[in-house]
Amino acid sequence: METNQINWEEAHTSLNENGFFVLPQVVSPEECQQLIATYDEPDAFRKTVVMERYGYGVGEYKYFNYPLPDLIQTLRTTLYESIFHVANHWSEVLKLGIDYPPTHADFITVCNKNDQNRATPLLLKYGEGGLNMLHQDLYGDVYFPLQAVAFLSEPGDDYTGGEFVLTEQIPRSQSKATVLTPKRGDILLFTTQFRPEKSKRGYYRVTMRHGVSKVHSGNRYTMGIIFHDAK
Repeated sequence: METNQINWEEAHTSLNENGFFVLPQVVSPEECQQLIATYDEPDAFRKTVVMERYGYGVGEYKYFNYPLPDLIQTLRTTLYESIFHVANHWSEVLKLGIDYPPTHADFITVCNKNDQNRATPLLLKYGEGGLNMLHQDLYGDVYFPLQAVAFLSEPGDDYTGGEFVLTEQIPRSQSKATVLTPKRGDILLFTTQFRPEKSKRGYYRVTMRHGVSKVHSGNRYTMGIIFHDAK
């Protein structure tokens, strides 16, 4: 894992202006393979979701148990503590009245006090025909407005199709879509539910959703890092 070379000023600017930013080559190829191998270790997970059963899409994902693997715990902590002030800026300009603490451990304490104590990091697997409908990941009353996904497979080599899709809905306007294809080892930071947009009258919310387009061939693995716990 490598985060020392990340331009956090650029990341914060992009998150504020676009609602997403790609952190290049954070997870090594060896770490990607180790995480993919974990998919077949049942004791590592608390729950498996077959997406077709719930109308979520086509594919499967598994929520990790606590304690999390060291790599995931380190990423979850490091990323949160690098972007929590973006979340606080959003809270301030949108007048949400939420003050996110500077450490992830303290934020998890807030989740636990609200009966949210189940781990939310997950591994996702999409085979040929796999896809994920547009959605938001909230899991309870307490949630962090940003999340991350680590790309464990190489587009073009391990799979084709399967682009990451972000949509934003501006009031009184049609939806705008952004399509991304990060490389293996990249981490995408993006908004959980909305981002602020400035107008002449002040700031307003731009609602955002995310999903995955249909995989045409191969297998696509990703790891989702959600910073809040679930009920």
